[in-house]
Amino acid sequence: MKKYCKVEVAGCEVSFESGKIAKQANGSVMVRKGDTMVLVTAVSARKGREGIDFFPLTVDYQEKTYAAGKIPGGFFKREGRLSDRETLTSRLIDRPLRPLFPKGFTCETQIIATVMSTDNVNDPAILALTGASAALMISDIPFNGPVAGVRVVRIDGEMVVNPTFAQIDESDLDVTMACSREAVVMVEGGAQEVDEEVMLEALELGHQAAQPFIEAQLEMVSQIGLEKREVVAPVLNGDLVALVNEHFGDRFVAGIKVSDKLERQDYFSALKDEIRERLAESEIPDNDLGEVFEDLLGGAIRRQISTEGIRIGGRKVDEIRDIATEVSLLPRTHGSALFTRGETQAIVTATLGTSVDEQRIDSLRGNTFNSFMLHYNFPPYSVGEARFLRGPGRREIGHGTLARRALQAVLPAADKFPYTIRIVSDITESNGSSSMASVCGGSLALMDAGVPIKAPVAGIAMGLVQEGDQFIVLSDILGDE
Repeated sequence: MKKYCKVEVAGCEVSFESGKIAKQANGSVMVRKGDTMVLVTAVSARKGREGIDFFPLTVDYQEKTYAAGKIPGGFFKREGRLSDRETLTSRLIDRPLRPLFPKGFTCETQIIATVMSTDNVNDPAILALTGASAALMISDIPFNGPVAGVRVVRIDGEMVVNPTFAQIDESDLDVTMACSREAVVMVEGGAQEVDEEVMLEALELGHQAAQPFIEAQLEMVSQIGLEKREVVAPVLNGDLVALVNEHFGDRFVAGIKVSDKLERQDYFSALKDEIRERLAESEIPDNDLGEVFEDLLGGAIRRQISTEGIRIGGRKVDEIRDIATEVSLLPRTHGSALFTRGETQAIVTATLGTSVDEQRIDSLRGNTFNSFMLHYNFPPYSVGEARFLRGPGRREIGHGTLARRALQAVLPAADKFPYTIRIVSDITESNGSSSMASVCGGSLALMDAGVPIKAPVAGIAMGLVQEGDQFIVLSDILGDE
């Protein structure tokens, strides 16, 4: 059954069409704004995967060059691996959707967003995010949505919702967000050193602007939505839970007081082995041990924070780990820095070049040139692991872009400093907040290289813990937190 739905926000019409294309997918929606069209499909296997404790979701956003009337460059003349923009947009769609699938749903699920036409005026990434939610909503795939994507920028002091590319280029604030009816689900963005009040205004405006897109999805569900599959929530073995609580509950509290990461990992690994032996003696299956162990550990961490104000390793909620810095570490680089915060460490270098060294980007908007690059590397030894080295993954691309956005705002104008800049952050130790270590180390490396930045930049990872009705903000979070 074909369904066509229109939404108008800030004077611009966005349409959703389903039932005409990709009908064998569980859910499919063609989203259109102007002459930009994105096909989003959602497909899920009929049977769940056995023996996994995670949700197997894959999100792929792809931009077809024919959408802009172009033929791909290179020898092969066809699209290959995802570009950085495609990878980042895939992550942008994944983050707000993944937590909204019910616990216990383990069917292999894939969302594909394909840009099929672009007017190079309207951003297809925002349409893809909302379209992914719409495709899931009308399908039989269990999903606790809807959500909608919105982009808000500020130009000459005025907020603009879902701007054109030209408006984005002129803005001093750029925020992309995913919203539900009740709240903001995900935020990503940057600004040219704006006040917190300005950022809050953008978030409030974005949440309001998202509501018509949410209503449109609910209308589509009421008319063509399929009945959702039933998901049976997993029930933990009561005997296992009782045994672990009774005999090992206090051991979790003792473990979170160990400040050294590797020592703490060894402690909990030995504790899990000990519990497994006790379960074998009591003839209780240990299938649920992993989930029970994580639940009890998380509960112990939250209770200690809420009752004593003390975190893992004895830190207070607003206490920052010890920081050590060193510059000019490497003698032959243009600029280098070693930044260490607790058990997170990064060697960051800055290299200067000419316009010849600029990165050429072949995108739907045409050929563009990038004179500032930041590349983030996360080798396995940084967390004491051994695995194959491959090209940068989605996480590395995402973290590098996050750090790049933080530093780009303080770079000198091109007419005053006409150099190409490449920053490389090699993470040598990691226990949380490695992307923010890249920001701090990158700022130091730029200054060491003699780049006249407008101001030093520091980055920190924050967390929010809820225990009952109590909310506690954590500064400088660890990996375990």
